[in-house]
Amino acid sequence: MDDYLDRAAATALKRAMSSTPVIILMGARQTGKSTLVRSEPFLADRPYFTLDDFSTRERATLSPEDFVRSAPSLIIDEVQRVPELLLAVKAAVDEERNRTTGRFILTGSANLLLMHQVSETLAGRASYVNLWPLTRRERLGLAQTGSWSELIAAPITEWYDLVGGQTSARADWRLEARLGGFPTPAVQLPSDDARQVWFDGYVRTYLERDLQDLAAIDNLIDFRRLMRAACHRLGGLVNQTDLSRDTSIPRPTVHRYLNLLETSYQVVRLQPYSVNRTKRLIKSPKLYWPDTGLALHLAGGVEPTGAHLENLVLSDLLAWRDSRIPRPEILYWRTVTHQEVDFVIEQGDQLLPIEVKSTPRPRARDARHLLTFRDEYEDRFLGGLLLHTGEDVFWMSDRILAAPWWKVF
Repeated sequence: MDDYLDRAAATALKRAMSSTPVIILMGARQTGKSTLVRSEPFLADRPYFTLDDFSTRERATLSPEDFVRSAPSLIIDEVQRVPELLLAVKAAVDEERNRTTGRFILTGSANLLLMHQVSETLAGRASYVNLWPLTRRERLGLAQTGSWSELIAAPITEWYDLVGGQTSARADWRLEARLGGFPTPAVQLPSDDARQVWFDGYVRTYLERDLQDLAAIDNLIDFRRLMRAACHRLGGLVNQTDLSRDTSIPRPTVHRYLNLLETSYQVVRLQPYSVNRTKRLIKSPKLYWPDTGLALHLAGGVEPTGAHLENLVLSDLLAWRDSRIPRPEILYWRTVTHQEVDFVIEQGDQLLPIEVKSTPRPRARDARHLLTFRDEYEDRFLGGLLLHTGEDVFWMSDRILAAPWWKVF
């Protein structure tokens, strides 16, 4: 496709094809899964079927076994729409004495590992690849995520030159938050008005069709109200009691709705770094949205805040994490006395904490929790990063580097 932007996840997909018979590409609707599997040259010779097409879905439902055996290798798009196909794929794989790697490429707009109605996980037969919304560098045509791997690989003494030498043009983080990472509004639509119309249609499709593939929801108004409430709590701790009170939705229903949002890649619950040394740590996850443009739309047109800049960083980190082997962990750190670091990369026995500040001139107090984290985990501490909205790269303290966000991702 002429307008295809190369994706960092394509490398992970190609790598997985050499390891297992089945590769499942998962992510929210409209992140570009279909475009990726139809555009990458290494998939060009494969028959492609989408279960969004009614006649294709009907054929797959009536005879899953015949469907998966219709060609030596297949791409099946939106496989969660006919969960019975997974059993047929499993049978087709198991009947081969010498399993063909990369035989089936399946895509899904829901996390099949979290779907209750999908009992077959294809354990031992499948690799899973996540496709997140476009990163900033993908949108610029670089097919990259941020410089996280380079920072982890480099000695701390080289960080200043590594970050300072980046040639990225300065960007407006508020505009970046409004654009988000869905390819159509982020790249193709020319105005805020056009993007808002697109986001409105996206939400309607998600509520009225995609969500119904996962579970029967009787009250879509309540569900949308919860989505809006979640968007107003970006970067905050998940407190289902508070969400229940503020939305007048029963707490068990709030719990169920949040699970559905996570299953369909609409929210991210970021888990805490919980290796306890001397401090009592918060154990609740924090709530984010994979796409800041959609989050701002659902919140009712509010202006971007520091939480949205945090969310932009997390979106890039998630895309980076899921393109790596071995897969690092992305976590946050917070104590009961409210000392907090926004993100912690855990790679093997190394820790890289990241603090995000929506200020062009960070001060010493902005790094105080990074210093606490450094002292707490001295033996694993790789270096600390404070991302800000200014232009200067400088050392804030021993092994704590302040850097413009746009030079890092």
